[in-house]
Amino acid sequence: MKLNYPDGRVFHNNRPSKPSLNTSAKKKLIFGDRGMTLEEEINESNKYYRSHDMAVIYKKPTPIQIVKVDYPKRSKAVIKEAYFRQASTTDYNGVYNGYYVDFEAKETKNKNTFPLKNFHQHQIDHLRMCQKQGGICFVIIKYVTLKRYFVMPADDLFVHWDAQKHDGAKSIQLKDIVDCSIEIKANYDPTLPYIDAIQQLIESGKEK
Repeated sequence: MKLNYPDGRVFHNNRPSKPSLNTSAKKKLIFGDRGMTLEEEINESNKYYRSHDMAVIYKKPTPIQIVKVDYPKRSKAVIKEAYFRQASTTDYNGVYNGYYVDFEAKETKNKNTFPLKNFHQHQIDHLRMCQKQGGICFVIIKYVTLKRYFVMPADDLFVHWDAQKHDGAKSIQLKDIVDCSIEIKANYDPTLPYIDAIQQLIESGKEK
């Protein structure tokens, strides 16, 4: 099936298949370079949380607009061409301990800054609306090169987002992220224990 981005570029899925690893081999990779994207790490963590009745959080599906479908004889319809629609909200949402949770996941190969252009206005607007309704809203940021992960409360993201519109910096400095965020460490079960950070947000009142 042919997929295109909204600007017309063709989507190429060049990700190589990964050989399966047994449990002992996986444990050896806990603090190494596992080659997983942030999305994969969060998805694996969410499976763990659901299976242990700790939280029910899912990645929101990316809307796709189908533009070409073939109907071969004696066969089901086959999608030949489609486009990724622009996502209308954030990456993940769900429920933890009675709280609605909504967050975005971003990664960068930069070492000292995080570009605000990685976010979109509609994502910021969505986080603001969810937070006004009492939801726990934040962003998980991964510094790929540094192998560091941060849970930044939405309020702190809003400060930097709004400042850039008034001649402020177009990026967030790493030191500022360290100061306002909760740093989490990669693990095995779960792969990325971000629920611990959510609990800290609840206890500190930062989710309000």
